[in-house]
Amino acid sequence: MQTFDVLILGGGPGGTSAARLLAKGGKKVALAEDTHWGGTCLNCGCIPTKLLLGAVAPGALLAAQQRLRVAKGEIAVDYTALQTRVARFTKGSSQALAKELTGLGVTLLEGRGVCAGTAEGLHRVRLEGKDGVTELAAAQVVLACGTSSAAFPGLTPDNDCVLDSTALLRIAAVPESLLIVGAGAIGLEMGDFFRAMGSKVTIVEAAPHIAPLEDADVAKEMLRALTKAGVTCLEGARAKELRTVDGQARLTLEDGREITAAKALVAVGRTPNTRALAAESLGCTLNRRGYLAVDAHLEAAPGVYAVGDVNGLTLLAHAAEHQAGYVARRILGREFGAYASGPVPSCVYGSTEIMRVGPTAKELLREGRAVSVSQAPLTMNPIAQASGHTAGFVKVVWEGERPVGMAAVGGGVSHLVSVASLLLAGDYTPEKLHTVMIAHPTLDEILPLAMNAPRAVPQ
Repeated sequence: MQTFDVLILGGGPGGTSAARLLAKGGKKVALAEDTHWGGTCLNCGCIPTKLLLGAVAPGALLAAQQRLRVAKGEIAVDYTALQTRVARFTKGSSQALAKELTGLGVTLLEGRGVCAGTAEGLHRVRLEGKDGVTELAAAQVVLACGTSSAAFPGLTPDNDCVLDSTALLRIAAVPESLLIVGAGAIGLEMGDFFRAMGSKVTIVEAAPHIAPLEDADVAKEMLRALTKAGVTCLEGARAKELRTVDGQARLTLEDGREITAAKALVAVGRTPNTRALAAESLGCTLNRRGYLAVDAHLEAAPGVYAVGDVNGLTLLAHAAEHQAGYVARRILGREFGAYASGPVPSCVYGSTEIMRVGPTAKELLREGRAVSVSQAPLTMNPIAQASGHTAGFVKVVWEGERPVGMAAVGGGVSHLVSVASLLLAGDYTPEKLHTVMIAHPTLDEILPLAMNAPRAVPQ
């Protein structure tokens, strides 16, 4: 049996961040991963998606200048070459990550970890690898197993014409038409890329509006942009069945309508990788959705931590890294208080983007809190004018006299996310803004304008 100070299951952003910090802190660390170093984010999620969107971004910039009648021409993307670049980049990055961790003294183990109880003060794990089963033990365990694409009865990818996001990212050719079920970040980003590549895109969302986690005004602006770009969006449309029929994807809605496309993407959320983990043997508890329940210190059981998607708190790669940093410091004896995420940032990327830090106005209103909103249009910003992407706005969500959230929708607004995060984390009010000098001209200047704009109670 191999014994370690800390055993980490899951080699994604959370697991690798924890391993790095713990190894630097002098701990004997093992990291187990069953698929690829870097996890979903690096290999078949955030990073490859951004490489695809980056390739079509110049086309959106050119189109904006064409609308202003100051440029003309065309940009053609070589899809095969792009896929080769994505594969090489992700493979190289995964290998570099593994090399870095090995250099820090982390023991990398390939295989699937299954929790196997606690004995003599050590947590036991069985590693099921290609060469058989290895018995492992550690004083402390970090579960960072992530999530996988969710599916529901009647909405299950068949790897023929009905695909999940991983399969669609690796599709050999651009489909003539693409049907997307689910208008969250994954659905919107994939739809934007394939629309730019020439696919006829239809997005179906069961919620009252696309981008269902955002406020209605943000979603309305995104809908306007998508519609203008030629994307068909069906809101409040519940899917009944999606399957391959006669070489095409056929979606049947609950109201009886049918939609067909060459390919379909099921993007209806994520499900935790806990089914075969046997975390209960270590004293952990799963909630009704299958996520690991954690306390205020991200402990799922004594000496067992859960970070990232697998605890269900915030399904974002940077949240996993943030939580992993806290847990690593706690294990090293450098952190004693409860975990505090601070204002959580998130983005939807593409030709029209969504940026948000902190809660939405609708979240706070549901909680019965006194909320107001101030807003500034992107037309007021010189950099937005220079790029030709002036549609959209930035809004600030207030509780009393304190800004608690910021959001934006429009071209390039993801670049506002870090400044927005720092303004909220620093409790900057309009009276305190003079202590920060924001460069001119920059897109960032729109944030102070939004903070100083008149406030209104959202409807």
